[in-house]
Amino acid sequence: QVQLVESGGGLVQAGDSLRLSCAASGRTFSYFNMGWFRQAPGKEREFVAAISRSGSTVKYADSVKGRFTIARDNAKNTVYLQMNSLKPEDTAVYYCAASETLVVLTTKGAYGYWGQGTQVTVSS
Repeated sequence: QVQLVESGGGLVQAGDSLRLSCAASGRTFSYFNMGWFRQAPGKEREFVAAISRSGSTVKYADSVKGRFTIARDNAKNTVYLQMNSLKPEDTAVYYCAASETLVVLTTKGAYGYWGQGTQVTVSS
């Protein structure tokens, strides 16, 4: 078991930046690949970014590539999502998730543990 708690969401203007954090507790954090997903009202939860156990492999959705950066600090049991040049279409609840798969995947079904989410709202 691993428990995940996101923080750092808020209301910002288009073009601003935010950094989300996800603190993990329970099982050894470095055992898990980690991901960020988001869900806008009336839409499916979608993949945003993922990072491997060691941090050596990262993956991004095309919609955020070049603007968002995922990173992790295994000593602090925390994964981050740095979001720059935010757009109104980035507005969503952002979820942190942990996966026990051997490789980093981008599908929701690969992640067995989820946080409660943090709201990000970008005004135009």
